Amino acid sequence: MAHFSGHRQPAEVPAHFKNLFTNGQLGAAEEKHNGDNGEQENQQNNANNNNGPSDPSCWVFGYGSLCWHPGFTYTKCITGYIRGYVRRFWQGNVTHRGCTEKPGRVATLVEDKEGITWGCAYRITGSTALEYLKQRECTLGGYATIDTKFFPRVASQDTPFSGEAVEVLVYIATPENLHWLGDDPVEEIAKQIVTCSGPSGHNAEYLLRLALFMHEEIPGVRDDHLFELERLVLEELYRREIPLSSVMGRNPDRIRRDSHEDIRRPPSFEFTSRVPDTKLRCLNI
Repeated sequence: MAHFSGHRQPAEVPAHFKNLFTNGQLGAAEEKHNGDNGEQENQQNNANNNNGPSDPSCWVFGYGSLCWHPGFTYTKCITGYIRGYVRRFWQGNVTHRGCTEKPGRVATLVEDKEGITWGCAYRITGSTALEYLKQRECTLGGYATIDTKFFPRVASQDTPFSGEAVEVLVYIATPENLHWLGDDPVEEIAKQIVTCSGPSGHNAEYLLRLALFMHEEIPGVRDDHLFELERLVLEELYRREIPLSSVMGRNPDRIRRDSHEDIRRPPSFEFTSRVPDTKLRCLNI
């Protein structure tokens, strides 16, 4: 049973985390690895990024709309999970997926000592993305900031994730914020999601794209709350004769996640074909 023990609600990034970011220590152990594909990815994701290569970097964990619509520039995206929390649609939203008269339902994290929440971590450089996230998540969304450990789905030698967790910044809602809606029967939450929309689109799109992210990117992992809401929302849309195409909006750009996955593979004999031919010289002894 999920429980909520209460969080501090800092006005901005926690002080010690911000110091790590400012001093450039967080993520400094990562070695820059850019192949042809990596370079192309960086150019695409950072077309509007004016930060220099020496700027400090940090990692941000997404478990809601950030999984499929980050909206900021980044250099890497890695799937994985954090511990001690479960995902719940207990946060109201009046600026993106709802309005003041009919708040939408979006995801937040609720403390659970045995909980695991899957999502993805983005590596960001410079202050532009943090300022964007502060406006999107804190000012408009009512979220506070915490830091915790992120565990990658696939370890790799070209990232800090060599089987060890890394510190990430997480945006989380608390019962003290203005938009908090709290727990309700999942059937009621599903009906609320089906009947709400806002400037960023229909509330059902938010839920269904998040569920699609889990199905496609992390197959085999269960998220009972999310998947039950997915089922109920689809049934409610069908019952109300609302076409799915009318709530999904434009397809977001494809995000290349776990780009390191094709770099670190189990050893096999196929690598012998990559060894260059060597001419042997015969020695007369």
